[in-house]
Amino acid sequence: MQPFHLHSLLSGTAPADGCDARGVVIGITGNFDEGQLKLLPGYFRSIEQAGGIPLVIPPRGQVSDEVIVQLLERIDGLLFSGGADVNPLWAGEEPLPQLHGINPVRDAFELKLASEAYHRQVPMLGICRGIQVLAMALGGSIHQDLHAALPDTRLVKHSQDAPRGEATHSVTAEQGSVVEQLLGRTFAVNSFHHQAVNEPGPHLRVTARAADGVVEAVESTELKSIVGVQWHPECFALEGDASMMPLFKHLVNEARSFAEARRVHRSIVTLDSHCDTPMWFHHPINLAERCDKVLVDFTKMREGHLDASIMVAYLPQGERTPQALQAATAEAHRLIDDITRRVKAAPGVALATTPDEVLLHKRQGLLSVMPGIENGYALGRDVQNVARFRAKGVVYITLCHNGDNDLCDSARRSKGEHGGLSDLGRRVVAEMNRTGVMVDMSHAAESSFYQAIEASQLPIVCSHASSRALCNHPRNLTDDQLRALAAAGGVAQVTLYHGFLKLDETEAPADIRDAVRHLMHMIDVAGIDHVGIGTDFDGDGGIVGCANASELIQFTRRLLAEGLTHDDLQKVWGGNFLRVMRQVQQQALH
Repeated sequence: MQPFHLHSLLSGTAPADGCDARGVVIGITGNFDEGQLKLLPGYFRSIEQAGGIPLVIPPRGQVSDEVIVQLLERIDGLLFSGGADVNPLWAGEEPLPQLHGINPVRDAFELKLASEAYHRQVPMLGICRGIQVLAMALGGSIHQDLHAALPDTRLVKHSQDAPRGEATHSVTAEQGSVVEQLLGRTFAVNSFHHQAVNEPGPHLRVTARAADGVVEAVESTELKSIVGVQWHPECFALEGDASMMPLFKHLVNEARSFAEARRVHRSIVTLDSHCDTPMWFHHPINLAERCDKVLVDFTKMREGHLDASIMVAYLPQGERTPQALQAATAEAHRLIDDITRRVKAAPGVALATTPDEVLLHKRQGLLSVMPGIENGYALGRDVQNVARFRAKGVVYITLCHNGDNDLCDSARRSKGEHGGLSDLGRRVVAEMNRTGVMVDMSHAAESSFYQAIEASQLPIVCSHASSRALCNHPRNLTDDQLRALAAAGGVAQVTLYHGFLKLDETEAPADIRDAVRHLMHMIDVAGIDHVGIGTDFDGDGGIVGCANASELIQFTRRLLAEGLTHDDLQKVWGGNFLRVMRQVQQQALH
């Protein structure tokens, strides 16, 4: 099998979707020397033996972001090959005398490629120079020369004269690391380098070292599919030595998982039912650009293949004087108007107020934002405010937040003043049914929850709540609540706030694996037709492995590994929530 080349993939002569019947496409960065594209055969032979389709990516120098995005949308995994030193100016350092030849054609392109692949969750393997590219691109640093950097260290010989397929020194892997799982705790490697990773940076951790302490492997601190090794595993396969093949099989398997998840996202509508990004609108934020201040912006949504987000106007519970209630209503209107203004100003994004509009936008290649309200405090004591907010596109109202209000008792900071819903709360529920606004009982006391199910003529939802059986927090739903919600036709959306996933974090903080456990439990109890995902990003949400909207495809990968089917994922990723929304809105039309 011959490797594809980048120009053929972008021109359409190679498979348009990386994962086809023949396997997954692994892009391999090519070396550039004496005006020619070069690549030693060990790289693409190893990928072929691992079951992948190798695609050689020529160095491009400075290229537009669009070229890199197009490339990453067409490959399923990425291998950074070895080669010349990286220009230390990229790390803000001056060159040492021991620096060898640098490759300006490769540097800018590969550093940008690694950064963008990181944001898009593309599985990556870095080899020799490749591990150093990964470290520099993700905030780490490298030693320009080992002898200059570590003059007092008794170094093993890291640049051997032996045949390239000959192992020459040992490496010890960290217990529990990916490298240990693939190759064992201690193993022998070849060695042809004078540079190495110095500090891995915040996104990578050291997972193997040589006997002299030199870094030999790194992997993600965020449960991403990123591994870098300092030695040259591709040389072993050419000598008939399969000892390093697990590294390449791991990359291909991770790429296969990523390709399947991406294919699912392209064929379904994905909805996050709750994010608090408007809480940050008082900062100078442009949602059309990648912004480090927020977890959800339109760039991150595209990177994570998230089609739609319900952005809420959140109001903390305050005083309940007539003046305070009037101010709360005015603030909710201001926030909804601000959401609308920002969406209209952004290219490729549209405001949606119905499920059909979300589906239409998906077909048109547009992102959707739906407005919601978190805390019925925004209604004051005027039931007619429900219709006013619906006229502005609000799709649900969370009846309370932390603390009782005039509508109901809260799960937290409650004095139990109403014993559940107040008379006003019941009238509000009836008006929400009449006007087509979903009743959201996240944050509500159990008494409020059950009384809302009883009072509502239509299914209710919990837009962001996890399982109390797995994490005994009053904000979470008991199994009885989950069953009652399902019996009434409603939906519960697992949330990604660590405090609702795991109470005891003394050993390790909650991560994506805990969120998956919660969702799978909720599926077991309520059924696949009554669950979904509401991240609470930019509120308290965001966990290791799923820290912002760009990483949501990682959740899909793990759900696929749990055995969920395409149809299951269509339901979980918004189908169930939009079904209830459609039912509520259609009833209002009658």
